[in-house]
Parts: sequence; structure tokens; C-alpha cells
Amino acid sequence: MGALTLGLIAAFSWGVHDTMVRYISQKLGVFRSLFPVLLTGTVVTSKLALTMDAGSMTSEARVMAILSGLVFGVTGMSFYAALAIGPVRVVAPAVASFPILSVAWAVANGQSVTMLQWLAVLVIVGGCGFAAMSSAEEEAAPPTLQAILWSVLAAVGFALSFALGQLSVADGTELTAIAIARVGAVAVVVLIALILRRPVLPVRSALPILLAMGLLDAIAIGAVMVAGNYAYPEFASVGASIFGVLTIIFASIFLKESVTRSQWIGIVIVFVAIGYLAL
Repeated sequence: MGALTLGLIAAFSWGVHDTMVRYISQKLGVFRSLFPVLLTGTVVTSKLALTMDAGSMTSEARVMAILSGLVFGVTGMSFYAALAIGPVRVVAPAVASFPILSVAWAVANGQSVTMLQWLAVLVIVGGCGFAAMSSAEEEAAPPTLQAILWSVLAAVGFALSFALGQLSVADGTELTAIAIARVGAVAVVVLIALILRRPVLPVRSALPILLAMGLLDAIAIGAVMVAGNYAYPEFASVGASIFGVLTIIFASIFLKESVTRSQWIGIVIVFVAIGYLAL
């Protein structure tokens, strides 16, 4: 229950984050959107780690945190690139499949997962995909091979980054691990931007919403990584994967976007399966 709750916190944060992305991502581009978000989270978590963490990290944990951040930086670029190409009905189901990889990794490492829990995970992933694919506004947009490849890369990256991040945390060092991971993510994004000669600084008018997105992203990543201290940490990834469903709900409430009957069916299925895992 603890890991799943943390995953739901991450999903809520990312759901609000993605609703904000709708306003600015296409205007600013991948690097100008992603860099300020990652940098904001790095500054916040670093300051908290310096004042609140009491323990000291092992060298192995530091390496895991750095690797988690590097992978997450590449994953973020892949996800933003996939969304820029679209359509969402193709990108969302592919990216939301990452909990299957997380649970499979846990099983490979000796974690016991029942058939009913596996079924609930598959239902959650399938429900997220069904809700996304039922979007009427995306029906006319044909899927592209490039969008699919970026989406698959993002799904693998999320699963790997979260697994490495959960291995890096221990009692008293959670914030330090998160801060180190954020530094790694910022570093790889800046490096790739320099290689590609892409600007990373956004226009001043976009800073308030980007700062808010950075805080939400930091909360989400932190929640999933801290789940490494709980039983069934892979269920945090499962809970986090419903961020796409929450984005649909938030867009309906705040952006007045219509939600089809099929989407509501998918949303209900997802939350029923989440409820089963919480038992």
C-alpha cells in the first residue's frame, strides 16, 4: 500500500504537470521545456537534502543515483519528442506500458508477484491505453514509426530509471539520492543540447509555469524513488503510470476538454484495478 500510494502521488503530480505542458511544449520545444523543469527540481531537492538528510550514502548508491538521473534525462527527451510528433493515442499507451517492465524486473530479482496482481497491472496499463486511444480529437492523426520508437524508448527509460533510483535510496538518504539523480538528468540534457546546438533557456514569460512544472516533476520522481524503502516498490511505477488518465480528467475540469464515454470506461477500469492492488 505504501509504494502504491507514493505512485499515485507521482501520478497526480505528473497529471497536473502534463496539463501544463499542453500550454507551452509546442511553443518552446523539447530542450527549452525540459531543462528549466529539471533544473528547478534539482535546486529544490538539493537544498532540502542539505538541510534534512541525516544519513550518508554508499559509493554504490551514489552510482545508482547518477545512472538513474542520466537515464531519466534521456527518457525525458524521448517522451517530449514522442509527444511533439504524436498522436497521443499512440504515444500514451506505449509509454504507459513501463510498469510491465518494472514488475518483470522485480520478478526476475526474486520478488513474489501473484497472477492476480499481474492481471491488475495489465488491466491498469490496458485501461490507460484504452482511455488515451479513445480520444476523439486524435482520431485523424495517423501513427508514425518515429513516434512509436521514441515512445518505446521512453517506456524502457522510465522503468530503468525508476529501478536504479529505488536501488539508490536508503533510510536517511532519500533526498540526497533524488538530488544526485536530478543533477545527472540536467547534465545529460545540457550535454546533448550543446552537441545539437539547441537553446535551453526559455523566454521569461514562460518561467512561472515551468517552475511550477519543475516542482511537480520533482515531487513525482521523489515519490517513486522513495518507494524503494517499501514492500513491492515496483507498484509505485504501476500507480505512477496512470498520470495519462489523470491528465484526461484534469483537462476536462480545467481546460474544458470533452471526455468520451469510452474514455470514462477506461478510467473506471483503471481505478478499479488500482483499488485491487491497494488491498
